[in-house]
Amino acid sequence: MQKISPCLWFDNNAEEAVEFYVSIFKNAKIGNVTRYGKEGYEIHKREEGTVMTVDFELEGQKFLALNGGPVFKFNEAISFQIYCETQEEVDYYWEKLTEDGDKMAQQCGWLKDKYGVSWQVVPTILVKMLQDKDSNKSERVMKVMLQMQKLDISTLRKAYQGE
Repeated sequence: MQKISPCLWFDNNAEEAVEFYVSIFKNAKIGNVTRYGKEGYEIHKREEGTVMTVDFELEGQKFLALNGGPVFKFNEAISFQIYCETQEEVDYYWEKLTEDGDKMAQQCGWLKDKYGVSWQVVPTILVKMLQDKDSNKSERVMKVMLQMQKLDISTLRKAYQGE
């Protein structure tokens, strides 16, 4: 069992959200599904037999999705980062996760999917560029990145090279 696992609180569409995420990531699977019983109805107000939790895994990271009701909503204070080797991979995750999501994407590769979950689609080369010991290179990359919504590797490379 994974020592730490994120729990994502949904109103009543946890199963639908999990199916959406599993359809996007190539190395993904749905695990156990638990259902509400009679016990606790006065607290949870869920019909007996409806989905309570869904275990799932994306790229080796285990998650739990909970149908907990409308009490809590997702916000940008927590996000999941997807590290990508190529622009094609950046484009793939960006397009899939913004499908029916927040078309007003945030800057620096952040987006919000149709369930309100925040993601950052990050080219791995960006991390290396920002960590470069030559502060002129890293600062040029930062300046360009701050102007982007979806990150563009070619533009970041040009900034890094001083073009």
